[in-house]
Amino acid sequence: MKKSRSLNSISIAVAALAGLMLAPLTAQADPQGRALGHIKQFSGRSLHGSGHDYSVRDVIVDADGTEHVRFDRTVDGLRVIGGDLVVRSDRNGSLQAMHHTLAREPKVVTKPAVSLGQAKQLAVAKHGGADMGAKPELVIYARGEQPRLAWDVLVGGEEADGTPFEKHAIIDAQTGAHLDMWNDIHTAAATGTGKSLYSGTVTLTTNSISGGYELRDPARGSTYTTNMNKKTAGNGTIFTDTDNVWGTGTTADLASAAVDAQYGTAVTWDYYKNVHGRSGIANDGKGAFNRVHYGRNYANAFWSDSCFCMTYGDGDGTSLKSLVSLDVAGHEMTHGVTSRTANLTYSGESGGLNEATSDIFGTMVEFYAANGSDAGDYLIGEKVMVKSAFLRNMMKPSADGASADCWYSGVGSLDVHYSSGVANHFYFMLAEGTSSSLGSSPTCKAGDTRVATGTGSLTGIGRDAAAKIWYRALTTKMTSSTNYAGARAATIAAANELYGAGSTQANAVAAAWTAVNVN
Repeated sequence: MKKSRSLNSISIAVAALAGLMLAPLTAQADPQGRALGHIKQFSGRSLHGSGHDYSVRDVIVDADGTEHVRFDRTVDGLRVIGGDLVVRSDRNGSLQAMHHTLAREPKVVTKPAVSLGQAKQLAVAKHGGADMGAKPELVIYARGEQPRLAWDVLVGGEEADGTPFEKHAIIDAQTGAHLDMWNDIHTAAATGTGKSLYSGTVTLTTNSISGGYELRDPARGSTYTTNMNKKTAGNGTIFTDTDNVWGTGTTADLASAAVDAQYGTAVTWDYYKNVHGRSGIANDGKGAFNRVHYGRNYANAFWSDSCFCMTYGDGDGTSLKSLVSLDVAGHEMTHGVTSRTANLTYSGESGGLNEATSDIFGTMVEFYAANGSDAGDYLIGEKVMVKSAFLRNMMKPSADGASADCWYSGVGSLDVHYSSGVANHFYFMLAEGTSSSLGSSPTCKAGDTRVATGTGSLTGIGRDAAAKIWYRALTTKMTSSTNYAGARAATIAAANELYGAGSTQANAVAAAWTAVNVN
């Protein structure tokens, strides 16, 4: 469970993919070769220069032959944080667009003044915990206007609530200044029957074994669920049963929470596959797994890339119940999708977009399930609350007392669970408009910051169209350092491609961003 994040009370993990270094390719050989050729030929657009090398992270080919190739970049052998880019070519191989966030070519003096040991000490002093033993990596940090030589130091420890952390501390290798930080822990075939805590009685696909069944889904990448039995180390023991009837719908039966977790995984898998054509979180047909009953009174849940799994606590009983609700499951697994596509860095505005992406698709998974015991809505975590009504509210994010309805210059300094409010607010108005049967949403007017006070009116385009636009922007246009202005451009471009330039949908995207003061 390493690489997670939290859902305000829900952790979530994200991890960077290593990528596959390209062997020498000739232009026109394949999508990677064409894209690499464009990078070198159009160096003014790609900011390619001497010493630049590229590894492929992802390739998407549309039905019409349009190619989207996502690269990570190194310069003089150093990984460039914020240097990733997406190259789009038409079916004939001609360049259409390049998407990246670099302000200039990321060239730096590569000899550090701050030693490796000093960087470790500075990182631990700043963030607590302990050096995890991994050798700090010398990198080029290019998420700002001026590229910097920096140390990426991995620091591990435990938050006050028991959530493990694996923080990347980015230390200026010339001055020792703290540049950035993000957490890799992201903070929710036989046919069986399960009685869940939140979703009623559900059908489960399980695996036949000698003497009975195990809670493993052969039809969905062999996804399975284990019992941590209040432990925090290891991966637990897979749930088994003799009659293929799981849980009682109460916390007295440990299998009830396992039913929710396994059901949430299955619905999320089906949503991504049937709606977006994505086969599993990594789009490779392989399933993740769930760990339930983690820790003692652990009031959180998180996705971890390193174990490729979700982890759920049972809650503290006073503010949160078991964290295994359907929208939490969709939220957590979406962090895995994000890490394998745009890989939005978990700090600043890109971190808010990362969290919002999980809220958006966690919500869409809930609507997709069409489960009468947990009907779709725009509230996050409402089922797991003991007293409060929700963790977050996409209709009016500021209703939680901390999230931002509107973009303003300081929104990136908020915790990512609160800066996410801008995109959540945008998405609700894009999908539903300012007034719907699910609730109403005030627009932002000039000068608004955390709380929207406007009275504008928008008509929504429907949640399915809104989701397709966001998914296409995430997977073909956004990069690790995309901010809110970049998200506006990416989603407008995605709407133009899906529905046509100047279409009702594209115009609605622009209007919804304007309604949250992103212009």
